Amino acid sequence: MRWEQLPTPCYVVDISRLKENLEILKGVADRTGCEILLAQKAFSMYSLYPLIGEYLSGCTASGLYEARLGAEEMGKENHIYSPAYRAEEFPEICEICSHIIFNSFSQLEKYGPVAIERGRSVGLRINPQYSTQEAHAIYDPCAPGSRLGVTLENFRPDLLGNVEGLHFHTLCEQDAYDLDATLDVIEEAFGPYMERMKWVNFGGGHHITRPGYHIEVLEKCIRRIQNRYQVQVYLEPGEAIALDAGYLITEVLEIVKNGTDTAILDTSAACHMPDVLEMPYRPPLRESGEPGEKSYTCRLAGPTCLAGDIIGDYSFDHRINPGERLVFEDMAIYSMVKNNTFNGMRLPGIAVLEEDGDCRLVKEFGYEDFKMRL
Repeated sequence: MRWEQLPTPCYVVDISRLKENLEILKGVADRTGCEILLAQKAFSMYSLYPLIGEYLSGCTASGLYEARLGAEEMGKENHIYSPAYRAEEFPEICEICSHIIFNSFSQLEKYGPVAIERGRSVGLRINPQYSTQEAHAIYDPCAPGSRLGVTLENFRPDLLGNVEGLHFHTLCEQDAYDLDATLDVIEEAFGPYMERMKWVNFGGGHHITRPGYHIEVLEKCIRRIQNRYQVQVYLEPGEAIALDAGYLITEVLEIVKNGTDTAILDTSAACHMPDVLEMPYRPPLRESGEPGEKSYTCRLAGPTCLAGDIIGDYSFDHRINPGERLVFEDMAIYSMVKNNTFNGMRLPGIAVLEEDGDCRLVKEFGYEDFKMRL
């Protein structure tokens, strides 16, 4: 199938770009001995799990359903972390997860014995209370009052008897220098306890595959902890796996004139790219520029009833018209996993762009997919 024959809207994952990212990640693992996991919260396109499993050590999950997906579709190491577990789900979690990370000592006391009895490796999430983010507090696990991880003030060394690992996740789309600074704080506060561990999980938020990322600093950080504490280091990036490896194809439906031209697309910020409204985030658009940079500036918006369903203002070399197709880039991560059917919006199809340039449609959605969620 040719690119132009795909239905719209449609997510398209570029296999060549995905492999480039995976090669970079595998290189880090091969040179340092760390293990890298796919954080499914960012990218859960399980039809590609066999390919991803050729490069990575396994998956990490935020709950039972993600854990089941990782177990069924990749079948390698399967880690899980949740701020709190459900009693009725925990036996199944113990069946399918190799590593189970708890958010508090109370959760550890409640569920740890069951996990240990089943031979699972038990970990604890820590909160170093050290923020390196300048914005996007909604994504800052170390913000004041955060519910994520145990602070030093609430740490209970007397309950570490069967705990084999410590986990922290403090970064969001950041470079390795932020990790290096965070490790200084963690070692000062929790270093004595890392000496008792078998593994340390650096969490996600590492933009490893972004151009200009300082991989040599990351590898220095990994070796520093592995050599100093004789532990296995895990990384669990999500974005880095599929960064810049996906597109969202959409069609212009209408042009509305009210002080500015607004193109109504068949894709929605609210439904299909929610990070545009949450972050906020301006997705890159192929063959476009900043407002005013090119001859024609137009606002791009979705077809829902939400007044704020606005993707952003872009400029073009020509006036765009109904029937034209536009291609948003960097649309593989936090898109398929967060989309919704508000207003009865059709979910975008899912396709892959093969290395030979051919497109393969993996899945289409229709009315029943909207109805079954209600």
